Amino acid sequence: MPIDVAVATGAEPRKGEISWTHKDVILYHLGVGAGTPATGADELRYTYEKNLQVLPTFATVAGTKVGGSLSALPGIDINLAAVLHGGQEVVIHNPLPAKAKNIQATSRIADVWDKGKAAVIVLESSATLEDGTPLYDSRAEIFVRGEGGFGGERGPVTKIDVPERDADHVIDVATREDQALLYRLSGDWNPLHADPEFAKRAGFDTPILHGLCSYGLTLKAVVDTVLGGDVARVKRYRTKFAGIFFPGETMRIRVWDEGGKLIVQTSSVERDDAIVLSDTVVEYSD
Repeated sequence: MPIDVAVATGAEPRKGEISWTHKDVILYHLGVGAGTPATGADELRYTYEKNLQVLPTFATVAGTKVGGSLSALPGIDINLAAVLHGGQEVVIHNPLPAKAKNIQATSRIADVWDKGKAAVIVLESSATLEDGTPLYDSRAEIFVRGEGGFGGERGPVTKIDVPERDADHVIDVATREDQALLYRLSGDWNPLHADPEFAKRAGFDTPILHGLCSYGLTLKAVVDTVLGGDVARVKRYRTKFAGIFFPGETMRIRVWDEGGKLIVQTSSVERDDAIVLSDTVVEYSD
């Protein structure tokens, strides 16, 4: 079996130091749609090193060098064409700095769930400052088609129902046709998001947008529209990747404010509001 659950979950956590500069942060922000209009004050806080703030979702790319390639992890031997991101969560303990060095990061496979026709690999990571101050915890659920049926636990079921009322905010975000090409420069080189032939082999007509790019685009829109542009108010953000999104489409983001918690749903305008992100919650501070 390409996934050896005992080896994967029993391996020692990977540890290492990570660092980043304002260039890494700005590149990531451009990859999730920042910079339009280019000289707008609200956008410059993401794209100009003076007073630069960092979206919490930057955590999903900051520590990838420690985690390494998924197929290189102990007990994992899979075909990247069968891989899709199933879900993501970040918990922010302190605002991410615009530049950092000697960040202590760890990464491990916490679980492998058996969904029948697929397996879900649960990756957990965390990062602290050199003095031990916690920055973030991250949890990714990686869906691998064709690797289930090994008799393991199915994992928990989490469902977030949207309120039975109109959304408090509806935000439309236009994406670029080269959005995936920009985003992959932050470290996710899966050819599914760039190579048309690879995408066809994976069952798609054309390359699709990274799930984590949709994740970042959605949070940026929520921060800018609902949280007054203050990234420090975000404490926890989780979602399920319920559908695909194509670069160049318009992302429609509906937000219901439940007081301290935002319930969010993201869809594609051009494909009759086909759901892209579901079961999405942003927990925030006042």
